[in-house]
Amino acid sequence: MENISIRPARSGELAAVAALRWEWLVENGGEALGERAEFVRHFVEWARDNAGTHRCMVVVRDDDVVIGMAWLAVVQRVPTPRAPRRASGDLQCVYVVPEARDGGLGGRLIRAVLDGARELGLERVTVHSSPRAIPAYARCGFQESPRLLNARVAGA
Repeated sequence: MENISIRPARSGELAAVAALRWEWLVENGGEALGERAEFVRHFVEWARDNAGTHRCMVVVRDDDVVIGMAWLAVVQRVPTPRAPRRASGDLQCVYVVPEARDGGLGGRLIRAVLDGARELGLERVTVHSSPRAIPAYARCGFQESPRLLNARVAGA
């Protein structure tokens, strides 16, 4: 079995992370994606510009190949008298390459993101899941919430 590590993405790995995002889009029926190289350039720039609010964890094989990613978007919340500094998180873009799935890497990646959220003192972490991934999130402690609603305000 190869050596796997899960850790924060390094700046030099952002192009590989962008390539994973591209593969996720292709796998999920993305059409008219444009030019891959342009997307990678834009993605790397975006990731660097948003490093203060979006943290990326990666799954890396022993040969330094990035084979998975997950993003934690941190949102500051309105203060209360008892909690003058509040924040929550949104787990985004969890992806493991197809050939590395079903071996527990996705769960390890999700738990690593949740550990990071705890270290940041976040109140909660939400996720928008595909039906296939719901069991993985549930195994990591995610639960349905009758009070969490969403309104689509623009096309995605």
